[in-house]
Amino acid sequence: MTAVALEDTGPLNPSGPAMSELLTLAHSRTLEDRQRLLMGVMALCDQHPAASQDLSPVLTDIFLVLARQAEHDIRKALSERLATATWAPAALINILALDEIEIARPIISGSPILRDEDLLRILVEASLEHQIEVARRPRISARVADAILDQAHPAPLTALAGNASAEISAEGLRRLVDHSRRLAALRAPLIRHPRLNETLARELYSWIGTALRESVQERFAITDLQLNEAVDDAVQSAFSALGSRPTPEPDDPDRDEMDRRLVAKLQAAGQLRPGYLIRAVREKKLGLFQHALSVLGGLSLAQVRACLSHTTPEALYYACASVGIDRAVFPPLLYEIRQLNGGPPGEAGHAVWLRGALSPASAKRALVALIGDGETRPA
Repeated sequence: MTAVALEDTGPLNPSGPAMSELLTLAHSRTLEDRQRLLMGVMALCDQHPAASQDLSPVLTDIFLVLARQAEHDIRKALSERLATATWAPAALINILALDEIEIARPIISGSPILRDEDLLRILVEASLEHQIEVARRPRISARVADAILDQAHPAPLTALAGNASAEISAEGLRRLVDHSRRLAALRAPLIRHPRLNETLARELYSWIGTALRESVQERFAITDLQLNEAVDDAVQSAFSALGSRPTPEPDDPDRDEMDRRLVAKLQAAGQLRPGYLIRAVREKKLGLFQHALSVLGGLSLAQVRACLSHTTPEALYYACASVGIDRAVFPPLLYEIRQLNGGPPGEAGHAVWLRGALSPASAKRALVALIGDGETRPA
């Protein structure tokens, strides 16, 4: 393909008969005529920007012919010149936005003509590269951000997480944090995101690596879970030396019923998610954890309580894995549950979560094989 150098090939008088000359050039197939046409139309609009706010049908037709029939290099040059124009025809801008990504990129990233409806159409109809450019576009609305979250493609999600100017709602940011559980590429940009709050940072902290944890600690006052564990181990040792140990709170039927109702309401509202299990434990609400795990995992309370009283943590791991809790999150979660539960589940057996990830279905089968209908079995 011959590259187009946009050099002025001579003046075109944009008034009077020159308008018909531009239209004639628009239907020419020679490279020279198309270059001359492009320069003439651009000169017309650049010299009279105020008059260009409402383009004549003739000029609109010229632009559309250029976009539909011109060579790749001319369409690319047209895209670059119109990327910031406030007067460009909306139909032309939308054609260029759906063109090859090299042509579409300047338009998607900067054109003030594109509206939410146009961006939503690109997300549905165009390629993954186009979707990434939409996610990178400065100041996209919460409506567009939600559409990207709904599609849940990793690359656009990562671009959205790195777009500090995007109007992401609080719920949208929470959804991004949820996605970061399975998409490691989201974690670093989310930690730097200006709208990240401490609650979401604590959730992120559960499944990020050491280097990123240091970044979170610098920004938020979050104590390292490993340090917490060392301190609590010392406390546990002190209790053991005295012949006693922390015990869980006594059963309270009224509290248990309140927990059950709250979990039922969250489930009915579509708000019950695996992250809620982590939150319940962090807030020292073991009853809520039990009911939520029961509902999310399709388990009986007897099965959940058998996991919590088992001689090994294996059953609890399978139960958590069956609802989508990442194996990297399980060790600190197990530690906190033991503190709330007065010790169990026991420490016998192997750390099965170190063997590799399990699918939810496989974890559920392993759980049922281990505890059956909820009867605690020896390791």
